[in-house]
Amino acid sequence: MSKSTDMSNMLKQRPWLGQYPEGVPADIDETQYESLVELLEESFKKNARSTAYSFMGKDTTFAQTDSLSVAFGAYLQGLGLEKGDRVALMMPNMPQYPIAVAAILRAGLVVVNVNPLYTARELEHQLKDSGAKAIVIIENFATTLEQCIAATPVKHVIISAMGDRLGLLKGALVNYVVRHVKKMVPTYNLPGAVRFNEAIAQGTGKTLKKPVIKSTDVAVLQYTGGTTGVSKGAVLLHSNVIANVLQSEAWNEPVMATIPSSEQVVSVCALPLYHIFAFTVGMMLNMRTGGKLLLIPNPRDLPAVLKELSKHKIHSFPAVNTLFNGLANHPDFNKVDWSHLKISVGGGMAVTSAVAKLWLEKTGCSVCEGYGLSETSPSASCNPTNSKAYSGSIGLPIPSTWMKLVDDDGNDVPAGEAGEIAIKGPQVMAGYWQRPDETAKVMTADGYFKSGDIGVMDERGYFKIIDRKKDMILVSGFNVYPNEIEDVVSGLAGVMECAAVGVADEKAGEAVKLVIVKKDPALTEEDVRAYCKTHLTGYKQPKVVEFRTELPKTPVGKILRRELRDKK
Repeated sequence: MSKSTDMSNMLKQRPWLGQYPEGVPADIDETQYESLVELLEESFKKNARSTAYSFMGKDTTFAQTDSLSVAFGAYLQGLGLEKGDRVALMMPNMPQYPIAVAAILRAGLVVVNVNPLYTARELEHQLKDSGAKAIVIIENFATTLEQCIAATPVKHVIISAMGDRLGLLKGALVNYVVRHVKKMVPTYNLPGAVRFNEAIAQGTGKTLKKPVIKSTDVAVLQYTGGTTGVSKGAVLLHSNVIANVLQSEAWNEPVMATIPSSEQVVSVCALPLYHIFAFTVGMMLNMRTGGKLLLIPNPRDLPAVLKELSKHKIHSFPAVNTLFNGLANHPDFNKVDWSHLKISVGGGMAVTSAVAKLWLEKTGCSVCEGYGLSETSPSASCNPTNSKAYSGSIGLPIPSTWMKLVDDDGNDVPAGEAGEIAIKGPQVMAGYWQRPDETAKVMTADGYFKSGDIGVMDERGYFKIIDRKKDMILVSGFNVYPNEIEDVVSGLAGVMECAAVGVADEKAGEAVKLVIVKKDPALTEEDVRAYCKTHLTGYKQPKVVEFRTELPKTPVGKILRRELRDKK
């Protein structure tokens, strides 16, 4: 069979391949590493002297991350933890996180990423569900653990503080300010807990036993947000995360290749590492490429974020729409040199056209919207990184990824029609932790994961999300998708950000409620209604318009529509 025939067949099956930028392969070889440990250890050796992480002005090299993780891994094994045991991590972005991740994986253990802002109830559920035997936690949230630890299988607690890896003097000062000036560490009582630095000291000089780790071994339990019920652990194998790292690297290559080889790539990690987007596309991709990762502990403190960014030459910035929006509208934005920025990946939620336009105007770098889920490690599709225009789509399936649309019965949807996005590829999870029934609900017979997102695909292979199944508003029998309303209204001068939800309505069954945060105090409800009348058909126009000073969001920056729906 000729090459042209081969390509014709490939394009028939995967039309998106015809839109790939030059140099991006159709498929990646995820077998080049047997485990994430191989990837990490290759990077530690190859990039030993380079800076791996920068945090509050303090750099940590690859060699230091290597030796510290060996010591911490030996300490964990010394506790009696054995291959496959789970260790929870409950910290914001700071050097202790990647050190602990490398240690856990090298010891043959499983990382359980935990949101530090969890309530005691949520934390108890995750620790019990995962069966975690140990937890590494920042002291700021130790009081939460104290409230629930007795009901969990956790036997070993390692407590870290914000300044632990900043050196003796600076570290002591930072810890003093956090504890006594900002009063961010409530009193707690966890008998037998060991300090992070003490654990490192105890493990230093001890031998880290190297278990045999296969690509099919579990690397991470990544818990879903639980918006559709109880939070479930997506089982991510070593092979899943490796594949997504290599897929992301291949996808970024067209723009990253323009950075001189003598220059270390600098990426911003403002999204929390316990979120799979930052875990894979931030930390693990950075390990693969030998770049420097700027660890931002609190992305909501915009002045502090911009102050930190102003000290560096930045090449890569993965973020969510709300963070791009907040930064671009901040008065200190121009204090940062954005001229070296090559890639701004938007994920986690829809990127609105207004924010994409503003970001491009202010940085010269377009926001490249991608799409993924905890269950796909996370990246599944992305717009080409060398594009300069806002597409309004989630882009093309990335290398080695297949995507299609299915109906409620799992049947393929005809071209041009809306359906549930289903994804197949080496990055798709092995299933939900100890929940075969839940796994069966989302996996098709031919190996596709059903995302719960409704989308359409055009003839070129670009996918566009219409909305989440559960967020759809049914007005008098018509489907109304919040993303569309939010995208339209965000283009109105005077709107900082907005969210649309469905509320009960006697006549129509449901009606649209629109919640707005103003950029211009002079903006009125009449202005909003007039604008909506011009840009939205009758049944899509909001019945309720509400103004607030802020929108409820997850720590990652996703707008919590359900909270807006619950509050009438």
